[in-house]
Amino acid sequence: MAASPSFQLQPSCACEREGNNNNNNNISELFPEKEIGKLGLRKRILRRGNSWQSPSQGDEVEVHFSGWIKGGACLDSSRTDHNNTTTTPLRFKLGQCEVIKGWDEGIATMKKGERAIFTIPPNLAYGEMGSPPLIPPNSTLIFDIEMLSWSTIRDLTGDAGILKKITRHGLGWATPRDADQVLIKYEARLENGILISKSEGAEFLIGDGNICPAITIAVKTMRRGEEAELAVKLSYGFREDVNGRTNVDSSIPPASNLTIQVQLVSWKSVVDITRDRKVVKKIIQGGEGFDCPDDGSIVKVVYTCKLDDGSVFETKGSEEEPHVFVSLEDQVNEGLERAIITMKKGEQALVTVGAEYFGTHDASGVVSTFSALHYEVQLIDFAKEKPYWKMDTCEKMEACERKKHAAKYIDFDHSFTDVEKCAADALRLSCNLNNAACKLKLGDYLEASKLCTKVLEVDPFNVKALYRRSQAYMKISEFEKAEADIRSALTFDPNNRYVKLEHQVLKEKQREYIRCQSEMFCTMFPRMSR
Repeated sequence: MAASPSFQLQPSCACEREGNNNNNNNISELFPEKEIGKLGLRKRILRRGNSWQSPSQGDEVEVHFSGWIKGGACLDSSRTDHNNTTTTPLRFKLGQCEVIKGWDEGIATMKKGERAIFTIPPNLAYGEMGSPPLIPPNSTLIFDIEMLSWSTIRDLTGDAGILKKITRHGLGWATPRDADQVLIKYEARLENGILISKSEGAEFLIGDGNICPAITIAVKTMRRGEEAELAVKLSYGFREDVNGRTNVDSSIPPASNLTIQVQLVSWKSVVDITRDRKVVKKIIQGGEGFDCPDDGSIVKVVYTCKLDDGSVFETKGSEEEPHVFVSLEDQVNEGLERAIITMKKGEQALVTVGAEYFGTHDASGVVSTFSALHYEVQLIDFAKEKPYWKMDTCEKMEACERKKHAAKYIDFDHSFTDVEKCAADALRLSCNLNNAACKLKLGDYLEASKLCTKVLEVDPFNVKALYRRSQAYMKISEFEKAEADIRSALTFDPNNRYVKLEHQVLKEKQREYIRCQSEMFCTMFPRMSR
């Protein structure tokens, strides 16, 4: 055995061997001997295991054993020594050439608690050379092996650069992802036992890669509360800590193999909503079920908005009286709304919204274009409109008419009070604006412009109506009208990013239009001169 137990002749083992032989005769019919593989290894079970799992290559196994040469002397035993005192079990890594090949192949078939007799031919033991003076050439060996336990060891990198052994199993089944923020405890030592780095609570984003690569790779395989031991080669060792400083003392060579004890305390799931890290949701408490709000859902939320310096900018709703709005109708900050429609009922999250996604609710003059808004938001509840594929024909017709004539429901009535007239006015503007947005998506640009005009007749300073009407004008090449609306919108809201972007698009379309006109005239004049 390469790095095998140091065999000694054990006279006491003869009785044990005879006892095993007697036991074998009694249970041979119940547990017949079977061949493992095609190289002559044979196994007879003495006692079945108590699980269905077997160890894998690389796992650290713990066994008791007794061995002897077939028809000859007894070898060593881990159960008793020559003074008949109990010894410690043997530990080794399976499939790593730490024992003879017959052991690697045979023990890989065992279950926890199983005990079996293995007959190992010379080609899977010490071969033609033997192991003088104890084991003669071409010896067949017999071992009585009991599987006590094993620790799973995984090669996380495929090159043995990071070997992970679970020392305490975690809870649940989920593991962190690249974007998630994890909280860990760890202790790292050199091979000689010198402590080089330790933390009782390091929190970092996995994808940032600013801590030991071995830890970054390992935590993505761990469950909440799991503890593991990592055997780390130099290429995966410490570089910088979470603050950008090296964790390794300058007097200690960084190119050293390490042993790291790491515990995954917890993590927060982080979702890049817009895939450009401009709207990021960090889940604090998961919600119920699998459903999320969609277009037209009536949403109930509670949120607090803070600026970069931590000052509170806006607060909406409470658990008793949540803030209510209709999703995807531009009634709240665009970035916040994008995050909310990914949330489940009861979910709590921290949402960071970059300036690019403030939308028309951008707090102009208060929030710098280089800042972000930070929302603490809880989705209390939501109600979806009945999906069209579940509606019968009458319901579909009613829904179409209801949306088509929504503004008519709130036309002024002689019975309206002044307060009711103001509320109806605001609702009618909202209906017309939403209808205009739908018409733009459907390509009905003329109708979209008319709806925006209705809004502007009531509210000449409505930036959203000017913005959408300019979009409609551009689509039908009414560039002068589009520019007039854009300029008016910028006058009322000079910091509105969307209006600025639309102005740039308009300028480019105007240049393209002039270029096309010039090319057309250039081709016309030569023909006219003929």
